[in-house]
Amino acid sequence: MAKKVYLSIDLGAGSGRIIAAKTNLSHLYLEEVHRFSNPGTDLPGGSYWNIVGLYRDILDGLRKAVHTYGDRICSIGIDTWGCDFGLLDAGGRLLGMPHQYRDARFEGMAEEMHQRMSEREVYQHTGLRTNFYNSSLHLLAEKLRNSPALLEAERLLFIPDLLAYWLTGVMANERTLASTSQLFDPHTNDWAWPVIDALGLPRKIFGNVVEPGTVLGPIREEVADFIGKANIPVIASASHDTASAVAGIPLTGDDNLWLSSGTWSIMGLETPHAITSDAAFEAGFCNELGHSGSVRFLKNISGLWLIQECKRQWAIDGEDLDYAALAELAIEAPAFTAFIDPDHPSFSTPGDMPEKIQEYCRATGQAVPMVKGKILRIATDSIALKYRVTYDKIKALSGHEFARLHVGGGGIQNAHLAQATADALGIEVIAGPIEATSCGNIAVQMIATGDLPDMQAARELIKRSFEFKTYTPTDSAAWADAYAQFLQITAG
Repeated sequence: MAKKVYLSIDLGAGSGRIIAAKTNLSHLYLEEVHRFSNPGTDLPGGSYWNIVGLYRDILDGLRKAVHTYGDRICSIGIDTWGCDFGLLDAGGRLLGMPHQYRDARFEGMAEEMHQRMSEREVYQHTGLRTNFYNSSLHLLAEKLRNSPALLEAERLLFIPDLLAYWLTGVMANERTLASTSQLFDPHTNDWAWPVIDALGLPRKIFGNVVEPGTVLGPIREEVADFIGKANIPVIASASHDTASAVAGIPLTGDDNLWLSSGTWSIMGLETPHAITSDAAFEAGFCNELGHSGSVRFLKNISGLWLIQECKRQWAIDGEDLDYAALAELAIEAPAFTAFIDPDHPSFSTPGDMPEKIQEYCRATGQAVPMVKGKILRIATDSIALKYRVTYDKIKALSGHEFARLHVGGGGIQNAHLAQATADALGIEVIAGPIEATSCGNIAVQMIATGDLPDMQAARELIKRSFEFKTYTPTDSAAWADAYAQFLQITAG
């Protein structure tokens, strides 16, 4: 019988969930306790997260968990997307709602930052290439607009740090999340002070950084009164969702090639040290920090965002298809009628994704898809082929060949994309677990509480507990030809 329960609060850029992991220490059983939406909202001042609404949903979910599991609950951990933050004053009060990382304030900020410090130098200090979502750019925008929030701020907390503070009253920046900001140095394990100073950001807002697995403290008395149970410890898990996802994938030794598949697709290696060579810089790879002192050497790829946005637009237009129906339309459509670059800037923001895909095809002299199935097939196959681009770069940078790719996350439910990934890369794809992020979150908690000795034991527990599906490559000649065409189309 599963006697212990760990709670994973897992927030994505669209929805949030509280997952209960029941365990007898030889097997994990996951059960969804509470699910809620996380829609961003566009206001005259920009795009924001409803952070107070999210916190209220978390409290409601914790109360449900206490009602169901009571004294079996061992701890709570939070993971979210990266980069976004809140600013607090000297009294711990939030100074305005946090902006979304897709907020347009990032526009022009990369050029402004690189006038103050070259991108190569920023990369040496932070291990990150500049991307529109980096906290550095959004804070620089606040600096240049003389933001009252930044002027009054005494502390910066990233989204999971802020939620943990509201649960416990303890302020801390968890390391894996801080490493996504382009303001943290993976070599020194401290804030990248030269970058912070070059941007003119106030040093005082960058506080104590803690390791994943740090016990922040018990929940506050007011929280305990609301949910019906006191003294539940809140643990700073690997609070960046990709860090948790990688922790939740059963990698072993040199078998360390992984892909986290969701709204974003992120491919990389789990390594002991940051790689900030000229070649890594030129290839656009980043170094983010993981569990147990590890580094995630990775590249972000626009993943199921393309399909999610197509679904959203078609629902607006009056046809709300579920993902299974969309996948079937893609499978039935002919392959390789056109190609897109999933990372093209035109696809990075919300708004009529089918039209954007059609316009890309039109602008590159390709056949323009006019039906849903062709649009979806082009998007899916192009994502897989973009994976191949990243995979080839990883092989070149690491000097290693790989027998398989380990894929975790909700994206593995798209079997067409999983098979296309095996076909495009020409290697075996091991898909699982779907709930990689919650598994990694729970793993860090179980190590912190002493129920597991280390991450190796945690991954063995995960491997015993969930189903994994293997996809083997097929039709290599057709995919090789498609890859050549993809490279030609997307080169410009």
